[in-house]
Amino acid sequence: MPKLLTSVVAATIALSANANVPDSKALVNYFKKNVIRNPQVKLKNITVNDTVTDPSLPGWKVLFVTMDLEYRKRDMKVPEMLFVSDNGLVTTQLGNIKTGKQYRDAIRPPVPETMYDDAHLLYGNKDAKHKVIVFSDPMCPFCRQEVPGLLKAAKEHPDKIALYYYHLPLRNIHPVSDALTKIMHEAQKEGKKDVVEKMYSIKLPFKETNLDKIVAAVKTHTGYSVDKKAVMSKEAKDAIAKDEEAANRLMVRGTPTIYIDGKWDRSRVGYKRLIK
Repeated sequence: MPKLLTSVVAATIALSANANVPDSKALVNYFKKNVIRNPQVKLKNITVNDTVTDPSLPGWKVLFVTMDLEYRKRDMKVPEMLFVSDNGLVTTQLGNIKTGKQYRDAIRPPVPETMYDDAHLLYGNKDAKHKVIVFSDPMCPFCRQEVPGLLKAAKEHPDKIALYYYHLPLRNIHPVSDALTKIMHEAQKEGKKDVVEKMYSIKLPFKETNLDKIVAAVKTHTGYSVDKKAVMSKEAKDAIAKDEEAANRLMVRGTPTIYIDGKWDRSRVGYKRLIK
């Protein structure tokens, strides 16, 4: 994604003395003046998805919002975080001068219960002791290092881990992921879960976009033969788009991002303690 925004560290703006949560109009005005610096970006609307409090931030609320932007005639949804004080001040950055802690890096939105659905359940039983969500791209080097272990743990311990898999292709870094994630979606829909695992060891150029070559490579590596029409279908496109929308809502900034029982697992290996 191009650099559309700029962080505001010290600047704040007074809204209303009684406004604990600013309205959409006030937020749009604030972002236009203080956050969006690219003249090619048009801000259409801002939606507040979640509002949370944190015991370490008395007198403040944390807002997780989605910005509807237009950039070069393309509509985009971009997540953002706001800190709003009880006396009407707002900022996109908030830190502790004594500890150096940046709350923007430490706080995440709550995970909606609707994300634990059958369509995303890859391994484990629905009533397993723990629910784990992963956002991943099979071509991401960090995913290739961490995710196979998570998949193996969930497959071998179905009563302890219910693993919900969400696709997050990083197209700007490796365009090949666009087709690969759609193929994985089709395979998972057909119950061929082993294809998802095998994708983490497939060898393809990051910039490969020739669908014929990608489909052939997948068949050679995994044994899975997919219809190109299914990969190019609106259903597959919409399914990946919904996963990306879920990532936006949770402020997911990279892959792999893992949640254990609704809480962000910054270590990415917290699942290991679940199977001891």
